[in-house]
Amino acid sequence: MTNERTAAEMQQQIDELETKVAFQEYTIDSLNDALASQQKQLDDLTFKLNHVIDRVKSLQTSNIAKQDEETPPPHY
Repeated sequence: MTNERTAAEMQQQIDELETKVAFQEYTIDSLNDALASQQKQLDDLTFKLNHVIDRVKSLQTSNIAKQDEETPPPHY
């Protein structure tokens, strides 16, 4: 009788472990999908930010006049 009970308990433990492993596999797959999605969003945002930085750099004007635009000082 103790052998049958022990076998039944062991089977129950095996079933519980299989359930836990299945849940962990599902969780890992879900987290992997979320991570891949976030990485794609990060890549897209990085690309857009670099584009904005390039645009801002091209739009910035300098406060210093170019040499040919500079008027000579009054004492010349």
